[in-house]
Amino acid sequence: MPLTNEQKKRFKSIGHHLKPVLIVAENGLTEGVQAELDRALSDHELIKVQFRITERDDRRALMDALCEAGNCELVQSIGKMALVYRRNPKVNKQLSNVFRHEA
Repeated sequence: MPLTNEQKKRFKSIGHHLKPVLIVAENGLTEGVQAELDRALSDHELIKVQFRITERDDRRALMDALCEAGNCELVQSIGKMALVYRRNPKVNKQLSNVFRHEA
């Protein structure tokens, strides 16, 4: 389900203070990267991903592929950083960036 503009605005304000938890380099979406993406999204729901790829079009294609592979929504992309969100129905209140910010 696509995010509303209000949700995106709230997630952007939360994501501004986050550090990247996943770095995607020239090798792209390897099995290890996909496993870490799934773990990070399950734990934190909202994460920041850094792309170490110089070509803008390649980076954008990889962001789209990452969102598809992780079944998540792209909230924002600025330069080599992307903020992605996937709702977890069994949220861990100590780890979720969204829940910790609301509390």
